[in-house]
Amino acid sequence: MFNFKQWLILLVCSLVIMNTEGLFVNITFVRNAVAKGAVCLDGSPPAYHLDRGSGTGINSWLIQLEGGGWCNNVTNCISRMHTRLGSSKKMVENLAFSAILSNKKQYNPDFYNWNRVKVRYCDGSSFTGDVQAVNPATNLHFRGARVWLAVMQELLAKGMINAENAVLSGCSAGGLASLMHCDSFRALLPMGTKVKCLSDAGFFLNTRDVSGVQYIKSYFEDVVTLHGSAKNLPRSCTSRLTPAMCFFPQYVARQIRTPLFILNAAYDSWQIKNILAPRAADPYGKWQSCQLDIKNCHPSQIKVMQG
Repeated sequence: MFNFKQWLILLVCSLVIMNTEGLFVNITFVRNAVAKGAVCLDGSPPAYHLDRGSGTGINSWLIQLEGGGWCNNVTNCISRMHTRLGSSKKMVENLAFSAILSNKKQYNPDFYNWNRVKVRYCDGSSFTGDVQAVNPATNLHFRGARVWLAVMQELLAKGMINAENAVLSGCSAGGLASLMHCDSFRALLPMGTKVKCLSDAGFFLNTRDVSGVQYIKSYFEDVVTLHGSAKNLPRSCTSRLTPAMCFFPQYVARQIRTPLFILNAAYDSWQIKNILAPRAADPYGKWQSCQLDIKNCHPSQIKVMQG
């Protein structure tokens, strides 16, 4: 049982977190999307968090797409559907808005009074999947593209149709999604709206792993096939390249017409672990310490990464 001192420390920490993060925003479920088949992996409705703008930002909108990787086969999609990344039933009701979503001017001077939205990620395909059939044995729904459209339609009805400024952003898999949907996002808005897209940590390396295998390319091919993503990827990319290649931002970004910003290339431990040295390519764990701290990397490993 906590004593008074522990409770005091907990209270102080909570107040510090709340002061830094700004506020907690209630979840909104898009329940009418279920009838359209726009659902999470487990069939639950999609969801988002919206904090309304005010003052000069009342007609400006910032959309942030949540990240969280992908699932490329039935086994890991089943595992995912029992978490917040596959089911809105597992999502927290109140989400802390901080950084680019903060409502505090000192932390977020550009967007603090805009309409700020966090779109929850529960489809495992960066909002690109659309397979009509559902296998009753797994109950997996691959409907990411429908989720994207259903949430956007609800936001348009809630005032985004009158947007004077709009930014589509995202981090990691959400950063990739912000690229893939950048031009289609602009197309949803009035012609006079100033639209920009921001991809944060969504730039993934198209390279061979340490064993010489193109693991990440094969991984994205599995994602596209399983989720039926090909028809929902930017045609400006798929008209030139295979659908799996259009999961690499360096190829998608070249064709985007909307002003685009790429921040933080995700050149980090995740890339080393999942692209350069996945378990199958590093069975003896030679890259494990390098993944945790670049200071632990051998000169030969640094050379591989730089290459």
